Amino acid sequence: MNDILIYITSGLGALFVLLAAIGTLRMPDQYLRISVNTKAATLGVGLLLTASALFFLDLSVTTRVIAVIIFIFITAPVSAHLIGRTSYFIGNKLWENSYIDDLKGKYNKSTHELKGLNKRKNNEEETESKSES
Repeated sequence: MNDILIYITSGLGALFVLLAAIGTLRMPDQYLRISVNTKAATLGVGLLLTASALFFLDLSVTTRVIAVIIFIFITAPVSAHLIGRTSYFIGNKLWENSYIDDLKGKYNKSTHELKGLNKRKNNEEETESKSES
């Protein structure tokens, strides 16, 4: 029974890693490639590590595998966000069929701050000061 679980998790892990590699080649822009790699490759590596924990069935290996999986699940989205934000800062173009740019007009290129967040905070402060008067 344990062998079947190992085959299933390692097979699914390899499939997800393969889909991440194919998605990297097929996606039209930097932002979609980041999305594919973050989701599919993270899940694939997590399944492959789970298969290795099932294969060895040792407490020390299992705890290390769990620690690595947690580390990957925490760091992969953060690093993908930073890469995407940097790509936007340096001016990588969106795919020509993309019709929404959420940061357009809200991003100050000289200070790297979002303008929309400051306006919202200022409006909330003005509303609070008016209600107190």
